[in-house]
Amino acid sequence: MMIKKLLFSFSLLIAANAFAQEQATISTNLQDAKTTINRNIYGMFSEHLGNGIYGGFWVDKNAKVPKVGRIRMDVVNALKKIDIPNLRWPGGCFADEYHWMDGIGDPAKRPKMVNTNWGGVTEDNSFGTNEFMELCKLLNTEPYVSGNLGSGTVKEMSNWVEYMNFDGVSPMTKLRKEDGRDKPYDVRFFAIGNESWGCGGNMTPEYYSDLFRQYATFTKSYKGAPLRRIASGANADDYHWTDVCMRDIPLNLMWGLSLHYYTIPTGNWGKKGSATNFTEAEYFNTMKNCLKMEELVTKHAAVMDKYDPQKKVALVVDEWGVWTDPIPGTNPSFLRQQNSMRDALIAATTLNIFNNHADRVRMANLAQTVNVLQSLVLTKGDDMLLTPTYYVFNMYKVHQDAKLLPLKISVPEYKNGDESIPAVNASASVDSLGRVHITLVNLDANNDITVSADLEGENHSSISGQILDSKNLTDVNSFSNKNLVITKKFDGAKMKQHTVTVTLPKHSVVCLEIK
Repeated sequence: MMIKKLLFSFSLLIAANAFAQEQATISTNLQDAKTTINRNIYGMFSEHLGNGIYGGFWVDKNAKVPKVGRIRMDVVNALKKIDIPNLRWPGGCFADEYHWMDGIGDPAKRPKMVNTNWGGVTEDNSFGTNEFMELCKLLNTEPYVSGNLGSGTVKEMSNWVEYMNFDGVSPMTKLRKEDGRDKPYDVRFFAIGNESWGCGGNMTPEYYSDLFRQYATFTKSYKGAPLRRIASGANADDYHWTDVCMRDIPLNLMWGLSLHYYTIPTGNWGKKGSATNFTEAEYFNTMKNCLKMEELVTKHAAVMDKYDPQKKVALVVDEWGVWTDPIPGTNPSFLRQQNSMRDALIAATTLNIFNNHADRVRMANLAQTVNVLQSLVLTKGDDMLLTPTYYVFNMYKVHQDAKLLPLKISVPEYKNGDESIPAVNASASVDSLGRVHITLVNLDANNDITVSADLEGENHSSISGQILDSKNLTDVNSFSNKNLVITKKFDGAKMKQHTVTVTLPKHSVVCLEIK
């Protein structure tokens, strides 16, 4: 039921030892629930990289798994359950060497290509535009296509949009119909280049902004498919890049501006650290680096506010996640890594940050979906498993298109040596049925956190919860034990009149639903 007035006052108590406690508070008022958490924040990314597409979504025609054509349906069905809103493709760095016309027509006649960015492997282009669109249809998700600015042409990009979106008589429509698709795909999300500051062309922001204006002019919006053009934005804390793009690109040409940031456990790109073998000090450093997303989003949004105070342009964090050293013995260019309880805490923390900045962050894409980086699914031949990160997205889907409840938060510190980070992070929302959802993350590796929540204004009839935790931060779901880190029912929250009391176990994620 919808609550007219609601004040949450959370008192979080952390037992530092048997004789002392630290206190923290979170408060919010339902009357402030005005900003919608855009469901596209929960988007995914699948690049032609390693076994993300080939061997992930797209399998051999003789594979003994449920499939539609060559699309693997056990993976599709698992992802449908978490309501992924959009899927970004074909890259990534791969996008700026991908020529879309090589991936249409008779698969047997498509030219092969070399994936120069990811291992120099040869790809047969059997997975192209129409196969991707079929995948999105099966996933019930919206396609997000990245166009080739780096090595392509204005005509090539313009033709691709026409091929996908035009419903009249034209050469590109004729091609699409010959490929078996009569009606247009009505693609809305379209990126003009990727990482143009690096693998997409090593450009300056001034040069890229000029190119964007040119390419954007010729990527047309067709009837039924208003194009949401997304500009290639900054790498991490390059605020100058954001400033130039916002200054030089007319706002009416640009729906969104991207931001890329990866959590590197060590902070060293040359030796990122193990996905499964790390100490508490390494865990602490990883979470400190993860929390930098709060600073990045805040500062990039402030730059955007200078030129766009009405927040018309979305900040699109279309590459994020943890990046570790690959699994030993695998192709290092395929970026296959395991996924631990630590990764789940990274995902939950980052999604809380995005939710809390929903006024500007209106789209994001986890890197990546299957078998690559911080994936939701790992496959091994005909077998597959769901990672701890998958379960975070399943818990957090309740926030999609709900109204953000802004939080005033004061939390104790989780200390390691001479450094400290906030021990708790959270986000909250109210959905169309008036149900309040609160997602809480305890980053402390050693201490449980007791939460006392006072809900003033009205009695509530019920509270329920889910929890994701595990004995060790290094715990993973493996092919020999797929259910070590999974979501469980959480009975640790109690309600009495206006007061909710809940204890968050150490290094855990909890989602509460209050009716």
